[in-house]
Parts: sequence; C-alpha cells; structure tokens
Amino acid sequence: MSQASVLVVDDEAINLEILSEYFEGESNLALHTTSNGEDAWAALQNPDNSFQVVLLDRMMPGLDGIGLLKRIKADPRLAAIPVIMQTAAGSPEQIREGLEAGAYYYLTKPYRRDGLLAIVHAALADAETRDALRKQLNQHVYSLKFMDQAEFSIRTVDEAAQLASFVAHACPVPDAAIMGISELLINGIEHGNLGLTYSEKSALKLSDKWQDEIERRSKLPENTNKRVHLSFRRSEKGVELVVRDEGQGFDWQKYLEIDPARAFDPNGRGIALARMLSFSSIRYEGCGNIAIACIDAPEGIPTSE
Repeated sequence: MSQASVLVVDDEAINLEILSEYFEGESNLALHTTSNGEDAWAALQNPDNSFQVVLLDRMMPGLDGIGLLKRIKADPRLAAIPVIMQTAAGSPEQIREGLEAGAYYYLTKPYRRDGLLAIVHAALADAETRDALRKQLNQHVYSLKFMDQAEFSIRTVDEAAQLASFVAHACPVPDAAIMGISELLINGIEHGNLGLTYSEKSALKLSDKWQDEIERRSKLPENTNKRVHLSFRRSEKGVELVVRDEGQGFDWQKYLEIDPARAFDPNGRGIALARMLSFSSIRYEGCGNIAIACIDAPEGIPTSE
C-alpha cells in the first residue's frame, strides 16, 4: 500500500514533536513538518512533493493558518487537498471563518491521538472518493465514442461552448470537430433565434458590444423560450450532426466559401472554416435554419464499438 503524505504546519516545536509521536506506527502515513506558513507554502509549491492532507495550525506569526488556507484553496493544483485546522481558540466566529475559507475540519487543542487520526483517515477517504469520481467522469467522457444517437437543446452562447466540447468527444477527431460544432450552435443562437444580421454583428464586434447585445436579446420575452437543437447520429459511414434553430433562416449559400470581399470583416468566416477544418460536408435545409454537417469515418478508425 502506498503512503499518504501529510503536511503538518505548527510554529510550536513541542507541538510538532507531539504530533510526530501521534503519527508513529501509522505506516500508511508519511509526515512532513514545517514551522511556519511560508515554509509550508514553499513545500506545497515544490513539484517534488504531493500532499494528500494538510494539518494546519491557525495561530502563527507571519503567514498564519487562515492566510495559508486561502492560498491553498485559491491554487487549482492544491484546492482539492483537505486541510484540517488545529487551534487553541474555538470561538464560533473563528471556526466559521476557517470553514468558509475551505477548512475540511477543525480540531481544538488539546485533542486525543485517536481523534486526530480518525479525522485524518476520514479526510483521506473523502479525498480518494472525490478523486475516483473525477476519474470516473473522465472515463464517461472518453466513453462518448460509444454513443450512437443523442438529442440536445441549448439556449445560450455559454451552453453552446459546453455542448460543443461534450459532443466533440463523440466524434472521430475531437480537436477538429469542436470548432465546427461550436460555430453551428452559436450561429443558430445569434443569427437564428436572436435574429442578429451579418452587418449588425460586424458593427457590434468592431465596437466590442457583441456580447452585451446577445445578452440583451436573449432576455427579450419573444426569445426567452427559443432553443437550438442538436441531433447526433453515428453510422458506419461516420457522424451526422443536425443543428436546428427556431429563427427565420438566413441566406447561407454565400457563407460556405471564404469570400475575399469579407476578408477584413471581423466575422463571416466561421461556416466556411468549419466546412474546411471540421466537417466533411455541410448542407442547409428549410429556410436555412437547419444545418446538416457530416464527418466521414477516418479509414482504420471504427465509428462504434
């Protein structure tokens, strides 16, 4: 069984000695001690170290426990590490401050060895559970390659980005697919459901007001219930994506190719680039509010397993 590394931070030498004794006999725990917040922060930043739990004294000169806790929780690489605060003061305000800053648990000095070890083991178990769930989520995303049919609907530009990232994982080459899927979804929102014209978008992009206008139009009563729908279908030939909006359509023919006349416009190349880089083909149906994009199955790469 591999050892879990525990970082103990306390400015009192006697406390470090006591804690070291408490952890004696815990063969699955490796102890690393520091006597101040700055040294602890340096140890946490050292890429050679990997701590699973931090046992942190609240009251220390210089960088105190709360300050170090806030640094830990603000660092994406460290935020998931459970931090157990230890303190001689147990006022509700101080405990609330620590919990709001992200402390996993509070231990009030003096405490018993068995109580300390129980909390450390509980923190380790919770951290392992969270890690397992994250790995499982990644496995599910990878497993999207097994998806043959799916239906989705979105309303906002932010949702379009999230859905594009998700569905791209089900395509033969995700990195190539994501830009094209995003382009079709965003076009469905802004030009379809929200009725934004090409010239309006150009002016808004140049004045850096595009996002504000999208948000304004999204809140209008006539648009609040409009959605863009995406159908995903996989066959032996490849992947077919059907994107349908609830707008009036647009004159799509001239946007399938890159027009030099629009070369200096801040927009207008998305569909053509998607056709070249993301999809094997794009065609439109209806009034232009239905886009059908196909991605051929690469040779030697199965479309379903």
